[in-house]
Amino acid sequence: MPTLLERLAAYEPFTAMVVGDFMLDQSVYGAAERLSPDAPVPVLQASRFEDHPGGAANVALCLGELKADVLCFGVVGADREAQTLRDALAEAGCNVEGLLEDSTRPTTLKRSMIGLAQHRHPQKMFRLDMEVRDPLSDDLAERLLELITARLDEVDIVCLEDCDKGVCCAALCQRLIERCRAASKPFVVDPAAIADYSKYRGATAITPNRSEAELATGLGTPIEASQTHNAALAAKLLTDLQLEAVVLTLDRQGALLHERGRDPVLVPTSARSVYDVTGAGDMVLAALAGAIANRFNWNDAVRFANAGAGLAVEVFGAQPIPFANVQRAVLAESRSLDGKVRSLQELLVELAVHRQAGHKIVFTNGCFDLIHAGHVAYLAEAKQLGDVLVVAVNSDEQVRQLKGEGRPVCNESQRLEVLSALQFVDYVIVFGEPTPHEILRRLKPDLLVKGGDYSPQDVLGGEVVEQYGGAVRVVAHRRGLSSSQLIQRFAQAGAAADVAMPSPD
Repeated sequence: MPTLLERLAAYEPFTAMVVGDFMLDQSVYGAAERLSPDAPVPVLQASRFEDHPGGAANVALCLGELKADVLCFGVVGADREAQTLRDALAEAGCNVEGLLEDSTRPTTLKRSMIGLAQHRHPQKMFRLDMEVRDPLSDDLAERLLELITARLDEVDIVCLEDCDKGVCCAALCQRLIERCRAASKPFVVDPAAIADYSKYRGATAITPNRSEAELATGLGTPIEASQTHNAALAAKLLTDLQLEAVVLTLDRQGALLHERGRDPVLVPTSARSVYDVTGAGDMVLAALAGAIANRFNWNDAVRFANAGAGLAVEVFGAQPIPFANVQRAVLAESRSLDGKVRSLQELLVELAVHRQAGHKIVFTNGCFDLIHAGHVAYLAEAKQLGDVLVVAVNSDEQVRQLKGEGRPVCNESQRLEVLSALQFVDYVIVFGEPTPHEILRRLKPDLLVKGGDYSPQDVLGGEVVEQYGGAVRVVAHRRGLSSSQLIQRFAQAGAAADVAMPSPD
């Protein structure tokens, strides 16, 4: 079975449909350094306005950053905010032909007042919402469903973002779920904070947080929510709504995944510095959709979604997280767990992920029998030439053939351990061939680096790298510092000590 990193390396663009409550988030920034003279409230001296798509619109932007072509379906008003929203989505590459206009309701607007006091970080002071939550008229719901049905065959997955603003009414949801099931289209829901989830029955999966799930199930909230309590929430939703999976998001604990026919499992996430949770749920929905569209298993899909959500809470406001950033987060977590030593197949996968993230791969190779200051200097310089440094180490047998009997002085595992301890080394791999030609052909680094006093054209394997468009560099060389020279000096020092030692009588 492919690993998560292998799935990420093979991740492909997809087409997603977003249905739901499309909103405009407006941030009003300014200084908040004094109180009003007529009331004990802070005064915001507005200096900057920012508009950002919110709700289902933010899900659409998140999907776009995760390599999706996005079709948007919802209802907006006949107002300036609707045009601002359409323009922002279209500029991001989203198709907005499915955003119907209803002159009887305004485009949902969330205006946040954000103050900065004494040059500190911005702080949200309060929010003003302008909205109508009435369900869509039957005629408008029917028109929206017709538009959706006409484009359903074009998409790989359908996302429903329900913010309880009236678009995701029961009649629309149930008919849409039926059509998605008939067309074998996965249907993933970020549910509203409501007491009745029956309108989501038959969906593929839902992604409530714990408090939303407690409201929908009616299960009481213990002071300390245990895994048993969380599992009970997920199990009830899974059964009552006839879902394939429930992804119960648990903030810093990660998410509880409960698949049909399997036991619930906690999928942990890395600890994050939480700055603003706005948009984290949108990112979970988008990342889960991208993973499902790319045929990830549920566990890997949730791990991918956790990584995206973890990055989303580290930024202010709802900001879509680029695919490359999510890749890097997953990769960093994998590397922290697995150390630096890799097999060739593992390294091929991880370097593919790095390349998709735009990283420059630097490669060097050698015996590294006795690692000394010369090695450290040139490896440090090599890392400065790119983003990722791969060190390929000759196997014990190859060192013996290259250097003669008695070598290596330090065996393979010892050499790998020392190299892995160097902070500027990212990956270490052993190769058993006499030359690095084959491993260079497989890994295709951007740059081959050697430390020495010879010219780039003399570097072994340089012709291989240049054939596929890579480059060769020679960096710092410290005279008198080589493993062979050090071993010879140690031997001479040992021999001199033996001569100076008086022989026993």
